[in-house]
Amino acid sequence: MNQLTGGHGDTGTRRAFYQKQLTESDVTGINRKDGRAKLTGTATYAAEHQIPGLVHGYVVAANIAHGQMTSIDTQGAATAPGVIAVFTHKNAPPVSKPTNDFMTSKIYEARLPLSDDQIYYAGQIIGLVVADTFERARHAAHLVKVEYVTQEPIVEASKATFHEAPPMFGKEMKFEKGNFATGIADAVAQMTATYTTSTELHAPMEPHAIIAHWQDADTLTVYEASQWVMSSQRTYAELFGLPTEKVRIVTPFIGGAFGSKAFPWSHGILCAAAARQLQRPLKVVLSRRQMTANTGHRSETEQTISLGANADGSLIAIDHAVKSYTSKVDVFTENCIGVTPVMYAVPNLRSRQELAVMNVGTPTFMRAPGDNPGLWALESAMDELAWELKIDPVELRLKNETKEHQRQGLPFSAKHFAECLQLGAEQFGWQDRPKQVRSLTHDGKLIGWGMAASTYPALRSAATVTVRLLADGTAHILTSGNDMGTGAYTIVAGTAAEVLGLPIEQVQVEMGDSLLPNGGMAGGSQMTATLVPAVMTACEEVLKTAKATTAPEAFATLRQSGESVFEVTASSAPGEEGKKWAFQSWGAHFCEVSVDEEIGRLRVSRWVSVMNIGRVMNAKTAASQIRGAVIMGIGQALMEACHFDPNIGYPVVYDLATYHYPSHADIPRIQVTFVAEPDFNFNPAGVRGVGEIGITGVSAAIANAIYHATGKRIRDLPITPDKLL
Repeated sequence: MNQLTGGHGDTGTRRAFYQKQLTESDVTGINRKDGRAKLTGTATYAAEHQIPGLVHGYVVAANIAHGQMTSIDTQGAATAPGVIAVFTHKNAPPVSKPTNDFMTSKIYEARLPLSDDQIYYAGQIIGLVVADTFERARHAAHLVKVEYVTQEPIVEASKATFHEAPPMFGKEMKFEKGNFATGIADAVAQMTATYTTSTELHAPMEPHAIIAHWQDADTLTVYEASQWVMSSQRTYAELFGLPTEKVRIVTPFIGGAFGSKAFPWSHGILCAAAARQLQRPLKVVLSRRQMTANTGHRSETEQTISLGANADGSLIAIDHAVKSYTSKVDVFTENCIGVTPVMYAVPNLRSRQELAVMNVGTPTFMRAPGDNPGLWALESAMDELAWELKIDPVELRLKNETKEHQRQGLPFSAKHFAECLQLGAEQFGWQDRPKQVRSLTHDGKLIGWGMAASTYPALRSAATVTVRLLADGTAHILTSGNDMGTGAYTIVAGTAAEVLGLPIEQVQVEMGDSLLPNGGMAGGSQMTATLVPAVMTACEEVLKTAKATTAPEAFATLRQSGESVFEVTASSAPGEEGKKWAFQSWGAHFCEVSVDEEIGRLRVSRWVSVMNIGRVMNAKTAASQIRGAVIMGIGQALMEACHFDPNIGYPVVYDLATYHYPSHADIPRIQVTFVAEPDFNFNPAGVRGVGEIGITGVSAAIANAIYHATGKRIRDLPITPDKLL
């Protein structure tokens, strides 16, 4: 279904060359290794583990956004049927502050749960009721009576005070090269516009849930969705003063995460603390309503971009100023300016970011954090400049492509952005695009074509994998790295099968358990790039141990020897390559929209995405990742918005019915193509990540198509019907 193409010379040569390369690399459309388990219901998620004596917790949440509790009456809850305990700030189970420095340990809210009587946002956890059943715990939680002294909350960015954003991951949230003021003054063509995005909610299919089981006072097992198993292990160990080996994290399956399940949230910390005090295994599952308030979201943004160019379209100045918000209990910046030095060569570049503190839950990582809203603004501005200069939007991007990361000062490795643009334009039929707005119609509706670039950093970390060859003819791959629905089980199995010379059916994969070797983090689109080299190395080493060139030979040797297993543990990690190269993935989106102006109805009717992500390990799951990201981007562009009630501070939306996101009827067929040259500078497999790049640029492509259809430039997301009328 997916054509895999790529990189040198004319289009026909590119196709022949890279199709050959892909065949030699044995890139195939492998069915999901975990598909049967998920289809039949045997895949076990966090809340589904069965433990004898399990009791249930239900959180009590604040219904004001700013103030102080003056009293909290738990008597009615404590005497309700089946209630075992009620915890508040007055009798909070003890927890220690972790290092909280990302690499050692990390919690999403720096303020520990039930720390005091202060309220910082609506939905903040102020209590936990534990009962023998979920229903009884939920009922009793609603019997807790709280009185407050309230203060006026700040839940609207327009009323917030913005300051320079603090450094993020050691980098200042500003960058400048050249002299923007001088450059923009010399520009023949100039444009300045402000683009906004709304608060977006995390809405994974699997709700946030945890089971904490203390075997005794100093041994803890946590069943919780975790994108970074070993980080969760270290964090829970610090929270409870334990050696890491005394904490086990079990998370074999995750039902969607997108950044919201990388670290423990307050409900998880409180659950583990309460379970230790009660010495009972305890389960806490958040409702959708509770998730909207306290398990993260993407901050709204306001971005002002100024572009200056020569008459031929050569950029000479870019200015990118951003505002986003964070909470009163932690600091998170939606880093929209990180993408600006990556995209287009310019002698004069200035970017900076400001941050406001509001009475809301903590924003957090959400698919392509920063880069996604950052490209919404930049790619919209590039389209506006193209129209002003009367230059084709594709040609404008080709003309200004940068060969180096302008902040890092390093050349990009295996960059094929131009090929993505050219191939996408060819597949879409971009050459037939009318040069005037409102010039295409069909069945009484306006038709528009739009495009935008796509990019995301290529990340990789260290990983360790154990490979076992058993006498029964199977290979077992073990690692704590996990699969949050992206297809990691399949990639690991396919890689091992390729190196070992085995049918994939004979490869079994165990993931998502801290008892297994450190497999890194399933975030930042790095799981494949991290795990695949480690799997390759471990498989090669186990064959050396068996003195064989393939696994079937090793199995024969094993049976003759009378031994039960050949086993090797091996690791892979980044080296010095990051000092020589900048690593980034690239892409382009092309779309068609239809607009019925009378009722403000918009449909996305056609979509083409072309991606350069290094080697494609599995065409089927890779294309699925891009499609899922495009769908998420369509939701961001047209539907997704969370508003906070100005009086009580709660999100106005509270479940999957009131938070609008796309359904099948909203989505066209999404054609995905890969410019699939391996990036061997990045890792021995030549593979980069694919999970997050697909959402970047999607909203801009749609807005650009709307302008082509209607002549109306919309700069505020989501683009709802009222904005089209």
